[in-house]
Amino acid sequence: MLDTRIILSATWVVVTLIYLYGDVLRIYHSSDMAKALADMKLNQFVWLGIAVLMLTPILMVFLNLVLPQPVSRWANIIVAVFFFLFNLVGLPTYPPLFDKFLLAVSMGFNGVTVWYAWNWV
Repeated sequence: MLDTRIILSATWVVVTLIYLYGDVLRIYHSSDMAKALADMKLNQFVWLGIAVLMLTPILMVFLNLVLPQPVSRWANIIVAVFFFLFNLVGLPTYPPLFDKFLLAVSMGFNGVTVWYAWNWV
């Protein structure tokens, strides 16, 4: 059986790739959302917040491999639950079915992450 650290890192790789794939499909599906974002005058702190939000799953890949087990366990549970709830709240704002599907799959992987972290001894 694979080490739990590797499994947890893999779940974060999958979640990150799902987010990126959704962004790419959104760009090709309709430029309306891109235009709406371009028209918004977001300040640098909002963009910083977005960067931190999207960097978090990427950092979790590395942190799973280097943090002590108890810290990593709780970090995985907290971050995965946060992203699950964040995506659950945002789910209605994404009209295309592919978006809803990808978010549901990513939320499923958040659940897998919590399950593995919770059962990590």
